[in-house]
Order: sequence, then C-alpha cells, then structure tokens
Amino acid sequence: MTPAIALEQVGKTHDGAVALQGVDLSIPPGQFVALVGGSGAGKTTLLKTINALAPPTSGIGYVFQEIGLFPHMSVAENIGVAPALLGWKKDEIAARVDELLDLVDLPRAVAQRRPAALSGGQRQRVGVARALAARPAILLMDEPFGALDPITRQGLGDDVRRLHQALSLTTVMVTHDVAEALLLADRIVVLDAGRIIADAAPRDLMAGHDDPRVEALMAAPRRQAERVRALLDD
Repeated sequence: MTPAIALEQVGKTHDGAVALQGVDLSIPPGQFVALVGGSGAGKTTLLKTINALAPPTSGIGYVFQEIGLFPHMSVAENIGVAPALLGWKKDEIAARVDELLDLVDLPRAVAQRRPAALSGGQRQRVGVARALAARPAILLMDEPFGALDPITRQGLGDDVRRLHQALSLTTVMVTHDVAEALLLADRIVVLDAGRIIADAAPRDLMAGHDDPRVEALMAAPRRQAERVRALLDD
C-alpha cells in the first residue's frame, strides 16, 4: 500500500541545535498516529515537517494548541477560509459550514458568532471543523485538546476519533498526555532527542518495552489503569 505520509532520514536543526535526527516514518492511509515524548523531544517539529511548515534540513519528505481562530471573523467565516481560498462558491461554502457544524456537534446558531463569544471547547470544535472544511485526506493536530478541562477534553477526543473513522482520515496528533494517545491512536510513535525510540500499537507498548525511557512514559497510565481496576474490584 502506498503510504499517505512518508519520511526518510529526515533531519532538522534550529540555530545549530538538532531537533530531528534520521527520522524514518511511514504512515498508511486511514491510520491514527499519536506522537508522544517529553518537552523538546521533536514532536511538534516532526508534525511541522510533515506539513512543510518546517522544511527538513536533510532527508525527504495543523489544528494548533491554541487553535488560532481569526478573532475578527465569525465562526462561519473561520470555517470557510480554506474553501474560499480554493474558489468555492458562496452557497457551497455555506452548505459546508452547516454540514461541519453538525459534524462537530455545534448548533448552527453559533455560525455568526465571533470566537470570543464561545467556550474553549466550542472554539476547539470550530478549529476541527475549519481543518476539515476543504475535505482533506490528512488531519494534523498539535496538542489540540491541551487547554480544555478533562470532561470536555475526553468528549472532543472521542468525537475526533469518530470523525477520523467516519471520514477515512489519516490523522497525526501530537500530545503530552500518554493516556490520551493510548485511548485514541492506532499507533504510538515515541520521540526522544529528535529520534524515534519506539513505534508500536498501544497494547504492545503497555505490555512492556526494552527502552527505559519508553517504560517511564508508560508507567503513569499503567498505574492509573491498576487503580481503576482496584476500585472496580472492591
């Protein structure tokens, strides 16, 4: 199968500092991949390299954390940015906005509101809708749920996973929340110092890994799972 995303020996430096080193990554169509690792591991740089926002220094080769909605535009105008740039007709854009508001579980009445009038969770949903507006095959997300409360975060994560499957997307998500990655992704890529140190299905990583850095990341969700299991057994 031809991969949806393929990187071969990709490297990236920032002012002499190495951000990515010899990264090989092949992602088939339809897969949901989570990039995890500590701060400075290279997760966001890798995502930006995939999207050509950060051209690689060597090798072959976004829903943002703060979403980046245009504050002077309405929700409808924000969602319609990409289709407008692509030359869609106004009635096509309006129909797509309504379709996407339904898809991300927002009332159509918010279409004429400005982002400042929405809750954090609603703004995140608008960001997802905007990313999907031009019917992309690939969805890239950089800490998309990071600023949300736990309940809103879980609900939106479940909705993104549902959209991933319903729209047959190829999704790559950066997250610091390993438990979130385990629950949402088909595959987890662990980075450290700009290198991939693990690349496996969630179940396989939870079962154990030879690299102590990977084991350290998996320790917290294992403890959480054990505590929940103990509560259910009481």
